[in-house]
Amino acid sequence: MPADSLRALLAHSIDYAGMFPPCSLGLDSALRNQAEYVRSPDAWMLGAFVLPTEQFDATKQLLSQFDAQHPLRVAALGPKTASADAFLEALDDADVATRSLSRHNVDLISISHLEMFLPKDVDVAPLNEARSIVGDLPVFWEAPPDRAEQTIALLAEFNSDADSPTFGYKLRTGGVTADAFPTSMQIAKALVTPATHQLPLKFTAGLHHPLRQYREEVKTKMHGFLNVLGAAVLAAEHRWDADQTAIVLDDENADSFSFTDDFFAWREWRIDTKRLRYRRRFVVSFGSCSFDDPRDDLRALQLL
Repeated sequence: MPADSLRALLAHSIDYAGMFPPCSLGLDSALRNQAEYVRSPDAWMLGAFVLPTEQFDATKQLLSQFDAQHPLRVAALGPKTASADAFLEALDDADVATRSLSRHNVDLISISHLEMFLPKDVDVAPLNEARSIVGDLPVFWEAPPDRAEQTIALLAEFNSDADSPTFGYKLRTGGVTADAFPTSMQIAKALVTPATHQLPLKFTAGLHHPLRQYREEVKTKMHGFLNVLGAAVLAAEHRWDADQTAIVLDDENADSFSFTDDFFAWREWRIDTKRLRYRRRFVVSFGSCSFDDPRDDLRALQLL
């Protein structure tokens, strides 16, 4: 049985993105995997199924493998656009598609949130219009690491006027080539921006493995999901600066990370399990094209 603190750190943390590189599965195969995963003993780690809005109509024909006890929970992925005008038009289309899919079969499918790239020229006015389009649906807006602090501050300003934070930030933490991986310091600066601690945050790409490690397939070091999620909750709890946070992100030693029922610790720094659950409200999930790799690696570390 996993320690309570590990369950708190990883509960519903892995959004399955099997249709995306490097796995790049077809829709049917990826949905079959999801249907298997939601029935597995490890389903407590599983988040939503990352699904592009243009695949919504095809998905409606493939729901027979889900049921009321094992529904399909979708992270809707809107198209990437290059300008504020195109962004608002695409967002309007994505909202129509999302509402249509939500109504298709309420027992078998639900929309967890929407994810969409935020073009550089989007500022206060387009975001006001975006909020009127999406309503209460949670949205994670993606922007490159070099715009993280600026984007987080902008989104936090919108959340301050809402009863609950509906706008979150999505940080890309890797890809299929070395140049797609941000530095540990870039990630750290996003994690310690003051507004981050009240802003839902999720990650995408490059977090297949628990610990930071060199991977030959990308010819660089990949970030680890225990490093990233652990650094996020500890930085918020202990008010770390970027330098301290980057040390956690760079740590490749499994012995630095410990999990008990009462607390999670990195070296001498601890957060108790109750506080960890609270911090996880703002550290939501990470997208991974594999649900098997993270679990296999955790078992190899004897954490599962």
